[in-house]
Amino acid sequence: MKMLRFRSPSLPSLDQEIQCTVRLLDDSEVSCNIQRETKGQFLLDHVCNHYNLLERDYFGIRYVDPEKQRHWLDPSKPVVKQMKSQQPYTMCFRVKFYPQEPIKIKEELTRYLLYLQIKRDIYHGRLLCPFADAAYLGACIVQAELGDHDSEEHPEDYISDFKLFPKQTLKLERRIMEIHRNELRGLSAPMAELNLLQRAHALDTYGVDPHPCKDFTGATAFLGFTARGFVVFQGNKRIHLLKWADVNKLKFEGKTFYVIGLQREKKLVLTFHTSTPAACKHLWKCGVENQAFYKCAKSSQIKTVSSSNIIFKGCRFRYSGRVAKEVIEASSKIQREQPQVHRAAFCQSKSFSSLSHKQLIMNMEPLLPAEHKERAADNGLMALKDCVHLSPLKPSISAVEAAPDSSTGPGHTEAASPEAGVAAEGSGPKDQPGEREGEARHEADKRQEEEAEEEEEDSGALTISDLVYSPCASMLPTPVEDSEGGVAMLFQSPARMLRELHADPEVQRELRAEREREGTMEAMRMTMRQPACPRWGQMRACARSAARLVAVVSGLLLLLLPFMLLLLESDLDVAFLHDIRQTPEFQQFHYDYYCPMRRWLLCELDMLLEAIVGD
Repeated sequence: MKMLRFRSPSLPSLDQEIQCTVRLLDDSEVSCNIQRETKGQFLLDHVCNHYNLLERDYFGIRYVDPEKQRHWLDPSKPVVKQMKSQQPYTMCFRVKFYPQEPIKIKEELTRYLLYLQIKRDIYHGRLLCPFADAAYLGACIVQAELGDHDSEEHPEDYISDFKLFPKQTLKLERRIMEIHRNELRGLSAPMAELNLLQRAHALDTYGVDPHPCKDFTGATAFLGFTARGFVVFQGNKRIHLLKWADVNKLKFEGKTFYVIGLQREKKLVLTFHTSTPAACKHLWKCGVENQAFYKCAKSSQIKTVSSSNIIFKGCRFRYSGRVAKEVIEASSKIQREQPQVHRAAFCQSKSFSSLSHKQLIMNMEPLLPAEHKERAADNGLMALKDCVHLSPLKPSISAVEAAPDSSTGPGHTEAASPEAGVAAEGSGPKDQPGEREGEARHEADKRQEEEAEEEEEDSGALTISDLVYSPCASMLPTPVEDSEGGVAMLFQSPARMLRELHADPEVQRELRAEREREGTMEAMRMTMRQPACPRWGQMRACARSAARLVAVVSGLLLLLLPFMLLLLESDLDVAFLHDIRQTPEFQQFHYDYYCPMRRWLLCELDMLLEAIVGD
């Protein structure tokens, strides 16, 4: 394993070195030794240098604190001050900002890393999409990993060895095999990956890192930030989409998150509740970073944001990186030769066993419990089993169980959309340049039409899939079983817990005894208060008022005394002091009151000193 050491002149001792392990998108690992003052930017640069990656602004490093809360590593702060867990540190290299248009990515290496992230999003249920899109995305993954279909090497059920979706039915597998055999033949791995990115970026859940919350009614919702704006998913619908231009402010107080914006020229305030204050702060920081990255035209326009409107209250944060427009402009200026892309070979993930036994918490993408079920497969494909992702999911259900899932609509059994076929055929080796340009224009026109339709749907709910958006508990800190309540476990109601406690007979007896003791103590206190005279309360109130008056007068005297001494004793010849001294009132006070009092004080001080000192 490749090692790198960052040394600081202030701490040259080797005893201060700390080992860090970063898990990459292909489940390989990179380790390095850092010092206590090493900042997060050094660690991020080390991983990007390992890849020979130039378009690195889209990526970040994620870690988990001891309270199981996820965070993005701040490049401007020391790693040790951010990592509160025990050494050695374990982190994950992930896509932090999803490109709004993957076609504008300059290098194939960056597209491949984004492809790996999208594949993870599909597998963990974060990228939810209709049946037709899911089948096409799955076929692109199979084409990129296996190449063209070969009837001699690939048996009839070869797709069953790929764990692509959290709910992978036999119907979906058949459709994936049909597209892979007929529509994607001839595509190279880079072109298959590009087709996947082009299809994925048009989906509503593209780039969504779901944050589980409760709305004002108590219903579970998932919040996310994309290149388009702030989105809210509930059930199988996108119930809110606020574009970044319409988002005025993001703030939080405790466990409550507020989004203040405009919708149809009217002020809109959305309120959500998270499970912990740390989760709410993480949600706010993610929103501030995404808004700055996608909305600002230059990094110099980014301002420091406060989480509250009250001065000296709340958190202050500022995104310190480059914005999307600057990243695209910098990518267009890259002139080097394309770096070599080392695609991960088909083998079992290194973290497969640890994640299956729930020993590794830093992956932070736990899945539903696996129900092991043997499947007959060709001997030549046994090496491909469980090699696409980190840990096993529920196997494909039987044909009888798949019948209810077939209600996804009649359009799902039809062929893939025309633009999918065009993209697949247009990347073949026999196409002419003119045909490619025409197809590109056709795709651009279709994208504009889709954007226009989406703008009309922004104000209302939009169905994103026939399935409920439930991202396999990937946002939870530890694997959560369905029997344990899933996401609802994060939002245990105190009232519900009290009701469960009150239902226990022993707890009820203890509560009755406690109430009896409190009643006895209250009666004793009332008995002690009865002999007291009511005049004492009035006298105490008068004494407090007099004390407050004396305190106010003393404060005023302390403030006026230096000014009076400045007027009476100093020799400063300032204009406004000279004017005050010339007034008749001041002269009368000076000669009639101040001078006699001053002589009397001096005489008293002389007598006191003579009594103390003597001759």
